[in-house]
Amino acid sequence: MAKDRRPAEDLTIAELEAVLARKKLEARQARIQQFRRSGRVLSLPGQNGTETSSSDDDLQAGWRRSQEEAEGNPKSTLNRIFNRSLLFVEIAAVVGFLYILLSGAGALQKLNTEVAQALSGQASPTPLITAVVLPSGHTPPNSPQGARFNEAEIPESLRPFVQTYNNIPIPTPGPEQARGLLIPAILNGEVPVVQGDGWEQLKKGIGQHIGSVDPGKNGNLVLSAHNDIYGEWFRDLDQLNPGDEIVIKTATQVYTYRVTRTRIVSPTDVSVLEPTNKSTITLISCYPYLVDKQRIVVFGELADG
Repeated sequence: MAKDRRPAEDLTIAELEAVLARKKLEARQARIQQFRRSGRVLSLPGQNGTETSSSDDDLQAGWRRSQEEAEGNPKSTLNRIFNRSLLFVEIAAVVGFLYILLSGAGALQKLNTEVAQALSGQASPTPLITAVVLPSGHTPPNSPQGARFNEAEIPESLRPFVQTYNNIPIPTPGPEQARGLLIPAILNGEVPVVQGDGWEQLKKGIGQHIGSVDPGKNGNLVLSAHNDIYGEWFRDLDQLNPGDEIVIKTATQVYTYRVTRTRIVSPTDVSVLEPTNKSTITLISCYPYLVDKQRIVVFGELADG
């Protein structure tokens, strides 16, 4: 067999292993020959009358295995493919494990944030779409059972959601929240603004809808009040005209809005609560006076601040 004179760096791993095995075989055969000459190796008759030894057989078998691997033994090729498949499976398992760890860490961080908000009392704003009926609804004070929350306004299929909506946490008071409201055209003085527009909140003043924006911000600032009970603050909303001023006070600022239009809607027309792209204000009350089967809605836009 002609010697392979290629540089070592051009040989494959299998070819290098074959060369190494051949070198080892030649070295061992040289040692065995030396031992034979000294009488320390027992020679046995082999094929064709040649002498061989057990050490020769082992070395030749190893040489043949090395040669088969170098020449692409199918069995060796299958072993390599199997080993590479195992490596791929192990890498995929590690990647999957890392993905699970990262996903779990993200979920844990979100949970910790929600718990921290709950403990501090600073709940995230609730989407306005959670409302199923417009605020300030009640039966007239001259009805047989007097003024009370009018559950009949709510479609029966949506009534289970009302209890959840009424339990929305009240945000912690802040300096940018509305504190007072003044409408020169219909009110004699400033009226306090409270957070929330449930039955209990509207006993204390004008209620800001939870989830609506603070005064002066881009979005829809929604305020509600009764028209014939608890101060009758919004009794004369129907007398407002485009251009009339609505003044909102916070702890540090005063914002002036101007009326743009007025609508009469059904109690379930919650579209008037939706966010806006501009700084707007929406005033809501029952309508008509002492009937309270509809809602009057006054819309305005920020004039200056």
